[in-house]
Amino acid sequence: MAYKSLDSITSSDIKSLGISEDVSYKLLRDLKDITRNHGSATERWIQISRRILHPTLPFSFHQMMYYGCYKDFGSDPPAWLPDPTVASLTNVGGLLERRGREFLGDNYKNPISSFSKFQEFSVSNPEVYWRTVLDELNIIFSVPPKCVLEKDTSGDNPGGNWFPGAYLNPARNCLSNGSKRRSEEIVIRWRNEGCDDLPVKTMTLLELRSHVWLTAHALGALDLEEGSSIAIDMPMNVESVIIYLAIVLAGHVVVSIADSFSPREISTRLKISKAKAIFTQDEIIRGDKSIPLYRRVVDAEAPLAIVIPARGSSVSMKLRENDLSWNDFLGKAGNMRGVEYIAVEKPAGACTNILFSSGTTGEPKAIPWTNISPLKSAADAWCHLDVHQGDVVAWPTNLGWMMGPWLVYASLINGACMALYNGSPLGPAFAKFVQDAEVTMLGVIPSIVRTWQNSNSTSGYDWSRIRCFGSTGEASNVDEYLWLMSRAHYKPVIEYCGGTEIGGSFITGSLLQPQSLAAFSTAAMGCKLFILGEDGNPLPPDAEGVGELALCPHIFGASSTLLNGNHYKVYFKGMPTFQGQTLRRHGDLFERTSKGYYRAHGRADDTMNLGGIKVGSIEIERVCNSVDDCVLETAAIGVPPPSGGPEQLVIAVVLKSPEITNHDLNLLKKSFNSEIQKKLNPLFKVSSVVTLPSLPRTATNKVMRRVLRQRLTQTGLSSKL
Repeated sequence: MAYKSLDSITSSDIKSLGISEDVSYKLLRDLKDITRNHGSATERWIQISRRILHPTLPFSFHQMMYYGCYKDFGSDPPAWLPDPTVASLTNVGGLLERRGREFLGDNYKNPISSFSKFQEFSVSNPEVYWRTVLDELNIIFSVPPKCVLEKDTSGDNPGGNWFPGAYLNPARNCLSNGSKRRSEEIVIRWRNEGCDDLPVKTMTLLELRSHVWLTAHALGALDLEEGSSIAIDMPMNVESVIIYLAIVLAGHVVVSIADSFSPREISTRLKISKAKAIFTQDEIIRGDKSIPLYRRVVDAEAPLAIVIPARGSSVSMKLRENDLSWNDFLGKAGNMRGVEYIAVEKPAGACTNILFSSGTTGEPKAIPWTNISPLKSAADAWCHLDVHQGDVVAWPTNLGWMMGPWLVYASLINGACMALYNGSPLGPAFAKFVQDAEVTMLGVIPSIVRTWQNSNSTSGYDWSRIRCFGSTGEASNVDEYLWLMSRAHYKPVIEYCGGTEIGGSFITGSLLQPQSLAAFSTAAMGCKLFILGEDGNPLPPDAEGVGELALCPHIFGASSTLLNGNHYKVYFKGMPTFQGQTLRRHGDLFERTSKGYYRAHGRADDTMNLGGIKVGSIEIERVCNSVDDCVLETAAIGVPPPSGGPEQLVIAVVLKSPEITNHDLNLLKKSFNSEIQKKLNPLFKVSSVVTLPSLPRTATNKVMRRVLRQRLTQTGLSSKL
């Protein structure tokens, strides 16, 4: 749609959007005052977003203002700009005001103009940077590290050895008072779906600590070996957070399993991790619907299960002979309620959590998080999302995905409060929870934002306490995120992209930089990025271009092993070198724009991102190939929409017989959806089915899915290629 420049907008244009005549004249009068007194597009947008725009005005008017303001601006117009008067109030801004000259010398000017230099400093001076940040986070080591980074000269571990000699327990750090936090402070706010008109429930640090200690004592009564793997297959609620922290506090290893997984997927993860026990719920309740979660665990032939009731005080079904109800499990702790559980301190490189990310061979990659990974999560939140004491952090997620553990550590280690909604985040009930819990940092994935916008489910709720949004999981869309910002009086969206194997982000945004919609403004602290050209080598620094993204090898908190794969082969083998260092493979295609922003363009390998969940093409194809006898073979491709945003799942099909109608294709699409949702994940959805005479292949007979992705993008998902 073509938009007028601000100078050309009339009251009739505003009235045509459904705004009353009186309001239209006032809006136009305020607009003319701004255009008369502010010359640059960015100055005008700051004034318009602060003085004119309001969540109650039609979003079409917000679009008219935004696109009219930046009509002649060119690419990457900023939707939010930092305010110099409040920059020093951010975590990083305050640190730079105190110690900027110590870090940067005469190059230091102020927090905003010197932020990029400080990011470069964090890469070139890891010893100083990470000691400084972990001191800001009040991290407790039972044995301090010999140094920050010990580089591996053998070539087996290009990422090096972080904090050699150190011992710590990240759960202990979550539960400590720190330098300022009091035991009476509220650290969790939550609400169960269906209780939306009741007050938000709360838990203090003292109460959380007591619950975690009791659970850890009960774990000790199970007589498991120290360092045993213990799975959690539950919604992200208060009980699962308590269990997570107790497992870590007791020196065991959490096995993260998403509560949406099928029995087959649960079984695969239990076997890979060699889990000795699993915590689960009897059921998941969503409105009038009940999902039998314990039954899935039983069908997965899980080991000892501890079953938490979804409602009431007792489980709703008969348990297997050796399984335990939650009450019976806690009863094993005897009279230890209120008695401190002494944290099991382990080396910095010890495994604390096993998470799973999709591979390209069908079996998920089992990625161990060490004791360093939680510190990376907390440090990212401190620096890039400005989480600090007094904040209330909400992010609809699950412990089965990295953002679940991330939320635990990002909030609690930073002294903030975690906000948990035990229900669907898609409707007005969640929007009301954000208001009632007084959320200050709200994390999203683009699919959720799209649903909110299409259903207008946030209407009437006050999100003015939000200071910033975080977004991860998928590529976002400009208009959808303009809408999101408009709901909270134009607070910034910090795009956050990383991976399970990173423990956080490698590219993100900052409250000390202008933020453009659906774009990243900076490499994460401690990270250096490289875009590889067609020859496979890094493009010149700061050059425009699109290519596969590679990372510097020394990333704090990143993985160095895989439980079921060769880590070096997956992340380093065949990668180019830079200044003698082998670069780390990531697999995403990225663009660096002329104005220094970065934009994501999907995966470069045979994985895709569906609803914030990475999945391998082969996993989906294995299911689709057996759906119908008419199918010869399939290729699963994630295709970005023409207007940007999350990838859509397209199945390219080679049929045994070409005489198939559109009606048959629709039936085939339904069959694909049914089987994928039953055998892989109920959140996955086939967007389109296309037919091909054959699949494009390399000389060694590998399917060229990247070629298919390019063709599908160019043809706009037509029924035939």
